[in-house]
Amino acid sequence: MFVSDLKIKALNKKYLRHDYATDVLTFDWRQKGCGSSLEGEIIISAQTAKRQAAEYDVSLKDEILLYMVHGVLHLLGFDDHSPAKIKKMRAQEKKLLAAL
Repeated sequence: MFVSDLKIKALNKKYLRHDYATDVLTFDWRQKGCGSSLEGEIIISAQTAKRQAAEYDVSLKDEILLYMVHGVLHLLGFDDHSPAKIKKMRAQEKKLLAAL
């Protein structure tokens, strides 16, 4: 799902208690026992993607692809809550993006 910075900030605050906009949020519905047919959801801030693409001088398509890969890795069990885990996740992102 693509949303605005305002919407992703509201979701981030509601579900993760972080009072700021972020680039991507991932929700793994398999762990929640909510009975949904969805296994997970990836929510991307289109505004952040556009801003970050310009800042890093990459295409909007590539920035969004990075966010999608990042979200999928979260659904596969990767996290980015420590320097070691960030390093491992970044390596997987690079590997997958190179393959795509």
